[in-house]
Amino acid sequence: MPAQSKISRRMSQSAVVQTIATYGPISRASAAKLTGLSKQTISEIVGNLEADGWVRTVGQTEGHVGRRAVVYEIAPDAAAVASVDLGGTKVRVALCDLKGCVLAERVEPTEQSGGVNVVEQISRMVLATAAEMECGDLKFAVVGVPGVPDMVTGAIRMAPNISGIDQIDLANELNARLGVEILVENDVNLAALGEHWMDNRSDKDDLVYISVGTGIGAGIVVDGNVMRGATGAAGEIGFLPFGGNPLEAESLEIGALERVSATDAIVGQYQSLSGKKLSVPGIFDAAIAGDEDAEKTLDNVALQIARASAAIIAVLDPSLIVMGGSIGAREELLQRISKYVAKCYPRAVSIQPSRLGTHAALAGGVSIALSHLHMSLFAEGQKGAEIRVPPPEFEAFKAGVS
Repeated sequence: MPAQSKISRRMSQSAVVQTIATYGPISRASAAKLTGLSKQTISEIVGNLEADGWVRTVGQTEGHVGRRAVVYEIAPDAAAVASVDLGGTKVRVALCDLKGCVLAERVEPTEQSGGVNVVEQISRMVLATAAEMECGDLKFAVVGVPGVPDMVTGAIRMAPNISGIDQIDLANELNARLGVEILVENDVNLAALGEHWMDNRSDKDDLVYISVGTGIGAGIVVDGNVMRGATGAAGEIGFLPFGGNPLEAESLEIGALERVSATDAIVGQYQSLSGKKLSVPGIFDAAIAGDEDAEKTLDNVALQIARASAAIIAVLDPSLIVMGGSIGAREELLQRISKYVAKCYPRAVSIQPSRLGTHAALAGGVSIALSHLHMSLFAEGQKGAEIRVPPPEFEAFKAGVS
């Protein structure tokens, strides 16, 4: 087949797959209208996709005069993708079908010895989860990590909570064990993409996701795409030069802002004020009960996060900020952050809690995995091609997760 004909076929096929994924169940006639391709071309492409098991018939059109047309949709069980959220304390693995619905999820404490043992843990969890489900073969996996993937070495930088992960090529190690293509991405970037994919609450195609938990970071989505920066470290707001002294050695290690806004900072501030040591949930409970030291601790932390939020707003002008993470999404903190942002920035900005909670990064991983899989299968390396897979219904996604 001449090169130009191959390119044309790839373009047509990717257009048809995008149309079926977005508007399915859909008839061939409707697909022809939406793509501008001839009915003959549509019939040929859909026939090939159906023969290969990638699309399926799901009935016929109703309510039309004359012959009823067969309608098609992407076959959800034709293949599976995995989304992995690797954290300092937990590993979550979700197996999803081609419509993005979670088929099964597995959660374990993170292997504390780190390094290659974490690789072994992730591989075992993915394979065990896949073995339990009746679905197509695993074709692609996305792994969210609490650090910055080095695009040259594959090591994960800025991930102090998982030892040895900066000494291995994580993607290659996982590929050797799972036998599928692996994409590694910052977990907060994935969370931002997940929130954007599952629930676009803004009137523009952008948002900033701020995660506060063991650490603090931001995922930035502009025009529907995550902003990574020159080295992949865009959004590492823990290193904003305020809060703690940015010139001290500890700030160079974990970041000046993170020193005053994440888990250890909250526990330490409360202890210095009250002389008592409580967990972060305990401090929130104490604040709800009227403990003045707990309330002051949350006020101080909220003020620092609000300053960071105002800096982000001043630079990026997002339409929405989503607060997430085990700490960031707490209503008691969110109210304080919103109050302080309103005092230090002149424009009203929507600040809302994450709807996906601990599964935001998993959702982002699913969105990337499905897009990459569809591209590799149906666009076949075509330059400039893009296939965006619509999200499942929110409740359908949540129903499959723990």
